[in-house]
Amino acid sequence: MRINHNNGHDLFKIDCGNIYLQEFSTADVGSIHRISNQPEIAHYLPDWKSSFEQRLDWVTHYEIPANKAFLESVDKTGDVGDRMLKMGIFLKETNELIGWCCTGIKEELPAPNREIMYAISCEHQGKGYATKASLGLIRYLFTQTNVETVNAVALIDNAPSSKVIGKCGFSYQGQVTIDQEKYHHYRLRRTEYEGSAGR
Repeated sequence: MRINHNNGHDLFKIDCGNIYLQEFSTADVGSIHRISNQPEIAHYLPDWKSSFEQRLDWVTHYEIPANKAFLESVDKTGDVGDRMLKMGIFLKETNELIGWCCTGIKEELPAPNREIMYAISCEHQGKGYATKASLGLIRYLFTQTNVETVNAVALIDNAPSSKVIGKCGFSYQGQVTIDQEKYHHYRLRRTEYEGSAGR
């Protein structure tokens, strides 16, 4: 994994082989808006559905500043606290944004409650990109920050997402109810990750 931290106007990237993660920019708004409004994505991530104007506002005024604060914390101390990081998933061959992989605090879960989440455009699902992106972000969190535990949740009818989570080494914790919906809850600790990294 190669990590490119901000240098001047460069965007932060994590190399994941044939894809890379890159912090959100205003150039991504159209693609994020299109993907978040696909029926398959909106079903599982209804909070991401938005108008183009909403998405532009969120990326410009909330997500870009939040990403900068997260990355500054990593550079200074590695202590990211409750900050969030939202990264686009890009195909290396075409530089097309095909989804996103993010980390933040999931308040509905018991502490420590930092989660990772992801989405892949319907045209690019089933090709292993979500697993690669998630593993890249997990590796970054466990090697570059003070994060000790990450969580993931998947609606109980979202078998593909649960499969991705399993491939990333998470342990099943049981079911949780969030906003009247039942989810499978998974957890991965840094010690478990370090123990499996050498395999």
